[in-house]
Amino acid sequence: MVKNMSEAAAAASASSCGVRSETVEKAVNALLKWRDSQSHSQKPQLLEQDELLYLIVSLKKIPQKPRVNPHKVPLPHPLIDPSTDPAELCLVIDDRSKSGLTKDAASKKIKSENIPISKVIKLSKLKTDYRAFEAKRKLCDSYDMFFADKRILPLLPRLLGKQFFKKKKIPVPVDLKHNNWKEQIHKGYASALLFLSTGTCSVVKVGKLSMDKKEIVDNVTAAIHGIAEIVPSKWGNIRSFHLKLLDSLALPLYQAVPDLRLKILAEADNPSKEVLEEKQEEEDASYQKKKKHKKSKGRIHEVQYMDENSNDTDSGAKRKDENKTDNVLNKKNKTALKKLSANDINTSDRKKKKTLSAQ
Repeated sequence: MVKNMSEAAAAASASSCGVRSETVEKAVNALLKWRDSQSHSQKPQLLEQDELLYLIVSLKKIPQKPRVNPHKVPLPHPLIDPSTDPAELCLVIDDRSKSGLTKDAASKKIKSENIPISKVIKLSKLKTDYRAFEAKRKLCDSYDMFFADKRILPLLPRLLGKQFFKKKKIPVPVDLKHNNWKEQIHKGYASALLFLSTGTCSVVKVGKLSMDKKEIVDNVTAAIHGIAEIVPSKWGNIRSFHLKLLDSLALPLYQAVPDLRLKILAEADNPSKEVLEEKQEEEDASYQKKKKHKKSKGRIHEVQYMDENSNDTDSGAKRKDENKTDNVLNKKNKTALKKLSANDINTSDRKKKKTLSAQ
C-alpha cells in the first residue's frame, strides 16, 4: 500500500513538472526493443551481466559549490537489494583512539541487527594493506557499494585513489555515532547517487534490465522528481533529461525552452526594405566620415615618425661624407694635372735645346 502511494506520488509530481509518465514509458519501451534487436545480432556471452539504465541530467549553470560526496535520490525499487540479490557491501570504520570503535564491536552490532554488510575494513588496514594500485583496484571491483564513517571522509580520496572516482564507487557517508546503522545503510543502497561536480552534466543509475517495465518507469519518474528538488534553483536550472543504455542513443525526456526575449512587431510597424537599405547606407556613410576625422592615436605612429626623421638624418650625413670624398678626389686630380703639365713643359724645353745645339 505504501509502495503504491509513493509510486503514484512520484508519477504525479513528475507529470506536473513537465515530464509525463507516458513519455518515460515510451522511452523505456524503445530502449528495451533496441536491446532485444541487439541481442539477436550479438554473440551470446559466457556470463550474462545485468545492464543498467542511465538518466543524464543537464543543467543551465554550473553549481557554485561542487561537492565530492553524492546526493541521495530515493528510488521506489532499489538497484541493490541484499534481501533478494547477492550484493556485497563494504563498511570502512574509524579505528583511531578518539573514535572509541573497534572492528569487533562493529561486527557484533552488524550481526545482532542483521545489517547487510559483508565486510568491515579498518582505517589503519586501509592505510597499510591497500597502498598499491593493484590492491586498490581489486578492492574497488570486489564490492558493489561502499560505506564509510562520516569522520574519515576527508582522508579517503587520498587512500582510495582514482579508481573509486572513475567507477563512481565513492563511499557513502554513515554517521556511526548514532545507533540507527541499519536505517542509514538501507537508505544508502535504496537511493540513486547524484554527483554534482564542476560541470553541467551528471549521470545517475536509475534501473536495470532485469526489472519489470513498470518498475523502471517508476524509478525514472521518481529520480526526475528527486533530482529537481536537489538541484539549486530546482526546475529553473534544469536544461534537459535524457535516458539511455550503455551503448544506445540518449532519448530525450525533457527539454527546457531557451530564454529568448524576442519582440514580435505588427505588419504595420515593420519598415519596408527600401527604408532599411537607406538607413544602412546612412549609417555606413556616417561611419566612414567619423573614421576620416579620427586623429591618429597611439605610439605606433610616433615611432614611424621618429623612424622617418632618423632616416633623413642618416641620408644627410651620408651626403656630407660623399661631398668630402669628392672634394678630396678633386684636389688630388688637380695636383696630378699640375705635375703632368710641368713634366710636359720640361720635356718640350729639352727638345728645343737639342735642336738648337744640332744647328
